Amino acid sequence: MNPYESVIIINPNVDEEGIKALTQKFTDLINTDGKLEKVEELGKKRLAYEVQKNKEGYYVVFYFEANPHLIAELERIYRITDEIIKFMTIKVEK
Repeated sequence: MNPYESVIIINPNVDEEGIKALTQKFTDLINTDGKLEKVEELGKKRLAYEVQKNKEGYYVVFYFEANPHLIAELERIYRITDEIIKFMTIKVEK
């Protein structure tokens, strides 16, 4: 398993319960075939440029270990989740 870091930016119009539900959804998905180490909720921040007509977004960072095939599935689900306006997953070098 490789270490990864995944950042998602959630639409700022999503309420706190929705953010917790999304965080739990992705935590469960990562834990199906990997091991979640830490979740950091960075809160609402101003974006460098507008994304889908939003000037700010709610940042959440996942630190985890997983097999490479899980990343493709995780990013597929990021793409089809309407509340997520941007995401990035990187492999962390030890």
